[in-house]
Amino acid sequence: MRAIQAREAGGPEVLELVELADPTPGPGQVLVKVAAAGVNFIDTYRRGGVYPMPFPHVVGSEGAGEVVGLGDGVTDVAVGDRVAWSDAPASYAELTLVDAPRLVPVPAGVGDDVAAALPLQGMTAHYLVTSTYPVQPGDDVLVHAAAGGVGLLLTQLVIAHGGRVIATVSTAEKEALAREAGADVVIRYDQLGDLTAELPTLVKDATGGKGVAVVYDGVGKTTFDASLASLRPRGMMVLFGGSSGQVPPFDIQRLNSGGSLYLTRPTLGFYVATTDELRWRAKELFGAVEAGTLNVRIGARYPLADAAEAHRALEGRKTTGKVILVP
Repeated sequence: MRAIQAREAGGPEVLELVELADPTPGPGQVLVKVAAAGVNFIDTYRRGGVYPMPFPHVVGSEGAGEVVGLGDGVTDVAVGDRVAWSDAPASYAELTLVDAPRLVPVPAGVGDDVAAALPLQGMTAHYLVTSTYPVQPGDDVLVHAAAGGVGLLLTQLVIAHGGRVIATVSTAEKEALAREAGADVVIRYDQLGDLTAELPTLVKDATGGKGVAVVYDGVGKTTFDASLASLRPRGMMVLFGGSSGQVPPFDIQRLNSGGSLYLTRPTLGFYVATTDELRWRAKELFGAVEAGTLNVRIGARYPLADAAEAHRALEGRKTTGKVILVP
């Protein structure tokens, strides 16, 4: 099979197309023919060495496809089933192995690209809105990078739960996408001279001086200080990613002086720790897609061999919606 391997820690240039032996499913595993693989920031963190990984390794953790082989003991999945996953190593490949309990069934009304786009980013948006800070009707919510893969889904889910979205984006195209997703107020990073000073003022102006109930921040280093300053008293700062870099250590007394603020750094794995929770989140998302109440934007499709270009586009913030690799 063909696969994309990171030969060492580094930039996109370390990604290479290689030929590897077809994998064989062990006990409890399922062999899947990959129809589409999702491209995510976590892939770049692992490729770059931010998250420790063995090298060389086949990149990717998310995708969708068709079951073509079963290991011993697998009873709830059958050959021919369409499935998706969010956390199977080595998903940038024509074939990959997934532990059966980590698979979610894909309904007939959901295409392969959308099925591959939703498991990681969709379930991230779902747990943020339903579990980390359950959005209540009337809540003002700040969503950073609102035209990205998580951002567009997050905006729609916040609105579905009765919240009002203040979105941040970096271009006119992304502003249009955020508004199309339902954002009430859109703030352009590229039009601000000093993000840390100016963004909280604009957010307070948009909320009658109160600040927002919650900030969903997947950008990290460049937005963190502005995010904290945009919260209302007892608001929650949800730092779920670091596309601009990791946030350095900070004085916890800032939570006190900012108004008894809350800070959390969640990650998806702890919100889909059981098969039941994983499949509940996936079922809600796929159901919303089938009902037409959740739109999944596929911003770019790359052939498997062009994985390095997909990473460059993602890290350069040149993408909107979801980026997909097609074997």
